[in-house]
Amino acid sequence: MFFNLPTLLTWARIVAIPLIAGLFYLDMPAEVRNQAASGLFVLVAFTDWADGYLARKLNQTSAFGAFLDPVADKLLVCASLLVLAHLQRVNVLVALVILGREITISALREWMAQIGASASVAVHMLGKLKTAAQMVAITLLLHDGVLLGSINAHWWGTVLIYVAAVLTIWSMVYYLQKALPAIRAKAR
Repeated sequence: MFFNLPTLLTWARIVAIPLIAGLFYLDMPAEVRNQAASGLFVLVAFTDWADGYLARKLNQTSAFGAFLDPVADKLLVCASLLVLAHLQRVNVLVALVILGREITISALREWMAQIGASASVAVHMLGKLKTAAQMVAITLLLHDGVLLGSINAHWWGTVLIYVAAVLTIWSMVYYLQKALPAIRAKAR
């Protein structure tokens, strides 16, 4: 289904991408832009959980929703990392590692699906940890100020984005290792 509630939430993540980026081009105080962008990012990142939950709860799962959900996630993360790199809040090399992994694993999953081995690269807890670290890091780096009176969002965001980069590489190696038997079998 293209337009049920869970899929509309997924579409909302995609629609929010230019809104998040566009906030940094508005003529307003930096603190307001940062708070608005991080708040919007949190709201749309929440839809990643909500769309899956509602799809299962309302029995509205679909092949299209299963396709669109990870695409929306990757677009949101990649666009946010590009914005943060442009703002010089994230190291470009770290952003490239994360972007490269997302492209590589997406291509790997597509290939494994084509050869009937998609189970070998099913989502693993390592990938979920990577995503959680990325989402929190991006939120903090978009905020780039003091949270709750004493938390340095930039410092913690930087620490977490490096943690996410390590988890990114680790999870990529994990998925490649899981796919290797199917790759070898297909190469024969």
